[in-house]
Amino acid sequence: MNATATLDHAAGALRRAGVDTPQVDAEWLLAHALGVSRSELPAQGARELSAAEERSFLSCLDRRARREPLAYVLGEWGFRRLTLSLDPRALVPRPETETVVERCLALLAEAPKPRVLDVGVGSGAIALAIADEHPFAQVVGVDSSEAALALAEGNRARTGVDGRVRLVHGDLLRGVEGRFDLVVSNPPYVGAEEWERLQPEIRLYEPRAALVGTGVGEVIARDAQGLLVEGGVLVLEAGDGQAAHLAAALDDLGYDGVAITPDLAGRDRVVEGRRP
Repeated sequence: MNATATLDHAAGALRRAGVDTPQVDAEWLLAHALGVSRSELPAQGARELSAAEERSFLSCLDRRARREPLAYVLGEWGFRRLTLSLDPRALVPRPETETVVERCLALLAEAPKPRVLDVGVGSGAIALAIADEHPFAQVVGVDSSEAALALAEGNRARTGVDGRVRLVHGDLLRGVEGRFDLVVSNPPYVGAEEWERLQPEIRLYEPRAALVGTGVGEVIARDAQGLLVEGGVLVLEAGDGQAAHLAAALDDLGYDGVAITPDLAGRDRVVEGRRP
């Protein structure tokens, strides 16, 4: 089949499999198999796939039809200015987490050489994006998963942030040493009772420990007080509908200037507060 017929076949297969964006995902998969960008696909319409390209494409299509996340099938995903390697060792970075990074960068804009701690670094998305976009930031990323840290290590090498990101194995903030101008985290915030209702892409493939948790943001907020410098800022991602509760917890802990920022979809998503 040529590229156009292959694309039509794939979109239909993904639609039948219940994928939310079958046409877009089919385009990503075909571009990946052909070694071109998605924007270049229209020019490939009459091209006949080689045997190797067809095998690669059908393998990827089968994985996506089984609801494996597109980012895992492709093996990489874009996050802000970066392209990160991705696999089931860490969560797929979401657009709402880009809003977290946006807030961090705004808060650090006047800091000449800020020290940043990313709690639950995962693939390295937040830590590496901050280091990439603030050229003088020194970032520590901590995670309890050695597998996730290995993935972040590869992404650190891939993104070339000049040795300004250090990765540490640890459980939340326990054992973390130093003083920081900003502590940031996208903590687990999915309730255990919600797990079975999640999309197959999440429930069957993404690491459960990085998703499911209750009160983790509050624990980070409490423990961060001993690591933040005076005037240092805590920035947390909150689950849908959870931001007000988390903001109240920061108020109760004595943080100043507690604020909530919506994500691009208008959902309250980012909670921040400043240590007095």
